[in-house]
Amino acid sequence: MLSPGEDSNDGTQQRWRGERHGFPKEGPGSIASIGRRTFAILVDFLLAAGVAAVFTQPDLPKNWSLLAWFVITVVAVAFFGFTPGHALLGLRVARIDGKTFVHLPRALLRTVLIFPLIPALVWDADGRCLHDKAAGTVVIKVR
Repeated sequence: MLSPGEDSNDGTQQRWRGERHGFPKEGPGSIASIGRRTFAILVDFLLAAGVAAVFTQPDLPKNWSLLAWFVITVVAVAFFGFTPGHALLGLRVARIDGKTFVHLPRALLRTVLIFPLIPALVWDADGRCLHDKAAGTVVIKVR
């Protein structure tokens, strides 16, 4: 993985995450840290478990939590650009090409690729995980 300060393939040196794509170094619009993203997905997992538990009472939700998380994530990202966890932490999923909406195909691809976990655990110098790279998205700060 290339880290800030290392030369990229085109010979230019990156000074901060997202610089090559025109994102600011810090503040709104800058690339979200892995820590904030991790906390946001944990919030989403807990919310999904709660939603699933409502429908499976008195039993535990088991794998129904994954289905709830999947539906919440795809719908929220496709139509609003953020999940409840992202909203809580001031994050948003944006398209790397600058277009406004993520839309259903990209949201679906990005969410499906989170399931095996490996794409979510490998990221580049821009802080973009493999599932974001495949979907042409990036998670940015909104505040």
